[in-house]
Amino acid sequence: MKITAVTVVDIRFPTSEELHGSDAMNKDPDYSAVYVSLETDGDRVGNGITFTLGRGNELCAAGVRSLAPLLIGKTLEEFVENPGAFWRYLVGDSQIRWVGPEKGVIHLATAGVVNALWDLWAKVEGKPLWKLLADMAPEEIVRCVDWRHITDALKPEEALEFLQDLAPTRAAREARMLQEGYPAYTTSAGWLGYSDELMRKRCKEAMAEGMTHMKIKVGQDLDDDIRRAGIMREEMGDSLTLMMDANQVWDVDEAISNMKALARFNPWWIEEPTSPDDILGHKKIREAIAPIGVATGEMCHNRIMFKQFLECGAIDFCQIDSCRLGGVNEVIAVLLLARKFNVPVCPHAGGVGLCEYVQHLSLFDYIAVSGSLEHRIVEFVDHLHEHFVDPVRMENGRYMPPSMPGYSITMKPASVAAYAFPDGPAWASGLNRKHGPAGKPPS
Repeated sequence: MKITAVTVVDIRFPTSEELHGSDAMNKDPDYSAVYVSLETDGDRVGNGITFTLGRGNELCAAGVRSLAPLLIGKTLEEFVENPGAFWRYLVGDSQIRWVGPEKGVIHLATAGVVNALWDLWAKVEGKPLWKLLADMAPEEIVRCVDWRHITDALKPEEALEFLQDLAPTRAAREARMLQEGYPAYTTSAGWLGYSDELMRKRCKEAMAEGMTHMKIKVGQDLDDDIRRAGIMREEMGDSLTLMMDANQVWDVDEAISNMKALARFNPWWIEEPTSPDDILGHKKIREAIAPIGVATGEMCHNRIMFKQFLECGAIDFCQIDSCRLGGVNEVIAVLLLARKFNVPVCPHAGGVGLCEYVQHLSLFDYIAVSGSLEHRIVEFVDHLHEHFVDPVRMENGRYMPPSMPGYSITMKPASVAAYAFPDGPAWASGLNRKHGPAGKPPS
């Protein structure tokens, strides 16, 4: 099956109008996606996205277009034969590599393209992605990874050994997931721009839906953080689990001081307490605020940074992002590293399509890689799912495994048409204060 064309659409949703997704770093984001389609000479199309917060989509779209010549004329069979080698081919082009390597806009674009390849493969096999991965032999899983720069921490033979150890019991874990689903937490009650009344309402709704873990955004003002955390605790009671997320805004010492002030609310973790690139800063914070855990990873741009976070003991929770890393191949590498260092993986989700994506990754992690649910939970945000052909399905606070072939990221044609920027009806009718007049940058 030959790839004949790579198309990309800039899709943006005006979530800022009601402050969905608002946090201390991003006060009024418009959740957006660069939507990639790999057209073939057969009857299948592979889809992938890269998630952004609005402006910046145009950069990621240009990145995808720069990668397209590397794909056109290639076959799906070439990818399937050796996924790790094909991934290295995509990230190793000498002319494109200069704008990376394996980080920044071009790596976000790589995620959209690579995830579309996996979506295509799963569709051809007639399996949801999690099942395609969970059915792979340990040797096949190892072959998906580009092992450059991480073998000092984890060698392929080590990964193969613990994958083989878990293989005989995969079926029992798969059956458990099909029956129970994968545990989730919600951020939908704790956005920074929400009123007190809306926070209380969303807390009640989440508890009614079976959520036992909720996350609140902090970092704008400590006194207000204390007041809002008090509201969350009042609604949740003491028996449910509260997490906090500062979205990178604090300096290291500030994070330590602020979390000591917020410790009275018994948070399970503080997420992104400082710059996502500051590995030693995270380690210092972790040592100072224990037993509160430290979580990070949604802005960690490649497996090498994750290796260092994990190896030096800087984090308690590893938060992969399905679009920040370079697609499924690199996610597998990080899952294997986290297994080596016994750090639970709790993926970042929400956004546009991130929940649809990460359910597959966590199911695979439990069934074939970690074999454990201890301290593992997946983020869930309850908006924009209606735009996908195969949206997430939640029952009693858990992700239920998808059954439709693919990576659950194919969007409805009507949604693509309505929210395409700048000509879709959602954007073409007039001025938007952040995006500017239709088709024009803001002054």
